[in-house]
Amino acid sequence: MNIALITGASRGIGHATALACARHGFGVVATYRSHRAGADALVEQIRAAGGTAEALPLDVGDVASFESFAHALSGTLEREWGRQSFDALVNNAGHGGFHPFGTITEAVFDGLMNVHLKGPLFLTQALLPLLADGGAIVNVSSATTRVATVGVAPYAAMKGGLDVLTRYMAREFGPRRIRANSVSPGAIRTELGDSALDKYPEFAQMLADQTALGRVGETTDVAGVIASLLLPENAWINAQRIEVGGGYCI
Repeated sequence: MNIALITGASRGIGHATALACARHGFGVVATYRSHRAGADALVEQIRAAGGTAEALPLDVGDVASFESFAHALSGTLEREWGRQSFDALVNNAGHGGFHPFGTITEAVFDGLMNVHLKGPLFLTQALLPLLADGGAIVNVSSATTRVATVGVAPYAAMKGGLDVLTRYMAREFGPRRIRANSVSPGAIRTELGDSALDKYPEFAQMLADQTALGRVGETTDVAGVIASLLLPENAWINAQRIEVGGGYCI
């Protein structure tokens, strides 16, 4: 059985991705930072459907914790699956926020950088010894790297850096046949940004009007693409940025 590790899987795109991976036959390791109840419910849902899953705590913004996390992951792989490695890493955990340029503070900048760029880099580095040869990495980026959206400049800048980092991962991990791609969601209904699309239906409608398919996306729209990139059938897709936005601002 292949095993996928998905960060930030207690809700949103990470949650939907964990379920999609389980449907494809992956064992799932789901990480959470503070929403343990969501991660536990996810694990139970996967197990109830006949799959295997475990939840582990992880703060992607805390690089100093990655060594102990890798140790905990190693124990979980051995105990649950009798494995010393896993096959797929999805760097998904993140947070957003509305920060027009004049209001950006150093704390905001550092917080976004730690979670969206520094965290994925050093977490991937820490987990490389456990990632199986021939494995796959998907980094979750954002369509805001292509479409300049007022109020998300620092967030988009970090996601743009993640897109570049993805190509370097693909290049440097190539000798181990580890692929790396990034998936860039468009306007998706999630809890990111304080569930803005649910709270402000007029904002959701504006985004839908800017999308060729005439609606905002759901987490399952993105999850299916992420899961598919982890499958052997797509093993020749590498170093790509794939936008999943229904034709957002084209």
